[in-house]
Amino acid sequence: MRRPDLARAYRLTAAGFFGYKALTLLVNALTYPRLRPRPLPPKRPRVSLLVPARNEAHNLPHTLPGLLAQGAEEVLVLDDGSTDGTAEVAARLGARVLTGAPLPPGWHGKPWACQQLGEAATGEVLIFTDADVEWHPGALGAVLHEFARSGADFLSVYPRQRNETLGERLLTPLVDAVLLTFLPHPLLRFPHPSAAAANGQLLVLRRETYCRVGGHALVRSELLEDVAFASRVKARGGRLGLALGRGVLEVRMYRSYPDSVGGFGKNVGSFHGRSRALLAASLGWHLAAYTLPWLLPGKAPGVWPLRLAGLAERTAVNLLTGRRRPADLAEGLLAPVTPLLALPVYRRAMRRKVAWKGRKYEQ
Repeated sequence: MRRPDLARAYRLTAAGFFGYKALTLLVNALTYPRLRPRPLPPKRPRVSLLVPARNEAHNLPHTLPGLLAQGAEEVLVLDDGSTDGTAEVAARLGARVLTGAPLPPGWHGKPWACQQLGEAATGEVLIFTDADVEWHPGALGAVLHEFARSGADFLSVYPRQRNETLGERLLTPLVDAVLLTFLPHPLLRFPHPSAAAANGQLLVLRRETYCRVGGHALVRSELLEDVAFASRVKARGGRLGLALGRGVLEVRMYRSYPDSVGGFGKNVGSFHGRSRALLAASLGWHLAAYTLPWLLPGKAPGVWPLRLAGLAERTAVNLLTGRRRPADLAEGLLAPVTPLLALPVYRRAMRRKVAWKGRKYEQ
């Protein structure tokens, strides 16, 4: 292929890529449920709030009081072999603390912790929530309202990202960008299990559904257990629901760039089907779409629309999720260097083993 033809093919492919993402974001802006504070329904099922916790003593003083104030019938915290006093902190704050059993062969840490919580819970509705998720007043009412309104058997909520330092702004917000620019919300109604997404920071299921599918044993050895759980519940006839937490639920996932690299490096391999070839292709394409336009001459045909599309994307995503502070909106300026910043993530994802919270897992 001649160079002009190759350049034209590149421009058309990149334009189609950004066009699809922009259209998906528009559809999601029009259709995605956004939570807002609501009182608890007067007639409601018994609710269990379930928190798997491994070395979360630094998060619980900020998040557990808000969770305990929601008015749920029970709040259970499972101490999953912590070495930092997690159990003592949770008990002092007023939660009922369970001591996790040793990790059985064939299980990964979080699914095993959640399985134990699900078995110990007494609620008709089980809500699994991570220890770093902040529940603001009216959050439980909002979640229960959306669960009932959606008619879902499996609801997952994406808390609003709360990033304070530059290091945590570099990669962490990509969680929202991937969700909102690749999967149109209406596709959740499509029956195929591949049309699924979830965020393990907040999962809601009826007890009968949880028991029917076998609980977290369904995803006992998955690194990306939340998406796999949603897909497999859907494959068994369950209906999925997704919502944005906006102002009622917030999360500070990773406190630094190295933490983000570690967290994403654990999950990205599963997201790409554990295929090194697909990982390499993904990295190469993102470099071509977001970084290459800034390395080409400014007078090159079509280069400025590609540059502007890359800059605008994360800013538009942040507007939709309710992250509207000047520093949040300025994250769009990171687009040209984001694929370069993600290089360590892809390198970790290509390893045969990954480490997370002191445990090592086979990819």
